[in-house]
Amino acid sequence: MQKAIIGKKVGMTQIFDETGKVIPVTVVEAGPCVVTQKKTVETDGYASVQLGFEDVKEHKLTKPEAGHFKKAGVEAKRHLKEFRLENAAEMNVGDVIKADVFANGDMIDVTGISKGHGYQGVIKRHGAHRTDMTHGGGPVHRHAGSMGASSHQSRIFPGKIGAGQMGNEQVTIENLEIVKVDAELNMIAIRGAIPGPKGGLVFIRNTVKNNRVKNVESGISKNPQKASGRNPQKASARNA
Repeated sequence: MQKAIIGKKVGMTQIFDETGKVIPVTVVEAGPCVVTQKKTVETDGYASVQLGFEDVKEHKLTKPEAGHFKKAGVEAKRHLKEFRLENAAEMNVGDVIKADVFANGDMIDVTGISKGHGYQGVIKRHGAHRTDMTHGGGPVHRHAGSMGASSHQSRIFPGKIGAGQMGNEQVTIENLEIVKVDAELNMIAIRGAIPGPKGGLVFIRNTVKNNRVKNVESGISKNPQKASGRNPQKASARNA
């Protein structure tokens, strides 16, 4: 079953597993979210649900936004996000989705807006090298260097690194593991780091990665990146 929820990044901490191993986790306040709109294949050409997160006073909304919530018969929400889910037909407007929709061990993708770092040079933004600080280098040690030839073709090719705004863009971290779910507090602990600052909005959904597991009976891995998955004959010869 496909699952999705909107949340707010609380911060990072660490927890210990049963063996005493420390696990760095990011705590997310996930939900509760309300289904504010439902789209079907018959009327819209595809199936999806729109979720609303975080209550907001109605006078802070525009008239079209207030009318949207009034038509749905739900309380006004600050954030809206549409998710295309295979089981969208099973949901109805007004349904509440909480953090317990996910379980420990689920693999997820987290999308958020990365931290903004303002206008930065090529060294910090792209990891470029500086020139030598000696032998008459001049005041150009941290410059971008050559932008290209000055004759043919006399232009800067697409993809050339340069200074500019760093961060403040949508980033998705894939294949993260949920370590702990607290249904009472609507908190989800996710292994590792996720995009954005504290208090930033994040979208959590099932991972698009295909998490393959080993075939215990045959001893052959289904992971195509492993030799046993590419060539079972080599794997059997190696294990013999």
